Amino acid sequence: MTSSTSSNTPAQAEATAHTTEAAQQGSSAAHLLGAADIRRIAADAGITPTKKFGQNFVIDPGTVRRIVHESGIGAGSTVMEVGPGLGSLTLGLLETGARVVAVEIDPPLAERLPRTVAQFQPGNAPHLTVITHDALTIDPTDPAFTEATGIDATTHFALVANLPYNVATPIVLTLLQRFRGLDSFLVMVQKEVADRLSATPGSKIYGAPSVKLAWYGTTRKAGIVGRNVFWPAPHVDSALVGFRRYDASYDGGRENDEALRRRTFELIDMAFGQRRKTLHAALRKAVPDAAFNAAGIDPQRRGETLTIDDFVALAKACEATEAAEVPQATAAQPAPAAQPAPDAPEAQQA
Repeated sequence: MTSSTSSNTPAQAEATAHTTEAAQQGSSAAHLLGAADIRRIAADAGITPTKKFGQNFVIDPGTVRRIVHESGIGAGSTVMEVGPGLGSLTLGLLETGARVVAVEIDPPLAERLPRTVAQFQPGNAPHLTVITHDALTIDPTDPAFTEATGIDATTHFALVANLPYNVATPIVLTLLQRFRGLDSFLVMVQKEVADRLSATPGSKIYGAPSVKLAWYGTTRKAGIVGRNVFWPAPHVDSALVGFRRYDASYDGGRENDEALRRRTFELIDMAFGQRRKTLHAALRKAVPDAAFNAAGIDPQRRGETLTIDDFVALAKACEATEAAEVPQATAAQPAPAAQPAPDAPEAQQA
């Protein structure tokens, strides 16, 4: 993992009107990137959008400000941006006075980003930290990550990002699991992904991601984004998804119970892995009949009808059923046969 702060990377002199304006007005200029800016920066840096990293750069300042507004961040906020690309959203986030930690997997983009911020918003450059890393592998217990970003597992922050569509769901769920201080997010994803993340029980698109996200908090759809605000334009529609984490005391602080989370998620994966089957059939190897009865859940239902609270109740019932079986099994074991007494030594003859 490599990191940099834009305060340590001076912008190279570039003869553009935008640079002059930003230099004169400082951070108050708050210039956001348009289509011409994006194409010029990409050409200058020799960067071409790649499908490998799902790169579609936002070229509309209005869309950027809309995302920032929906996220609710402001001065004093700490924000993680995954996949900042050429800096369109980064500049919008910095405009609010927030501190931004940008996680970029593509080295050329990570190297260029501090220069772009220093060029267009020099007054906000010290508020940016860039690390070159895969968001799926960042570890809050890694001292190098914590030292570079100032973020550990309990640091309060928000995720605001235009996520790569092919890994959007894993990124969101992984970060929520590893960072308990991730209080909220506002992300732009493929519309179909947004629909699944915010789906409710009983709908055809309700699935494992919908339920797992509900373990951590509440989700809302925050609007549609047109294809023409990207370069290159994607072949799918996009949408915004907002999320707010439950309070730490929610449901008795269940989020702190990692064993319960793992068991609940296992049941979710099994139920939706065979979503057309009844719970009795899909979970037959993991859930005894007694657990269904204890949880008050009809085993003839399908997984797509259960809420996260239903799955949690079923996981807890499984734990209770197993705990009750242990002493019974111990009591049922026959007592060990009595061992014959050792032969008495023969009396010594006189």
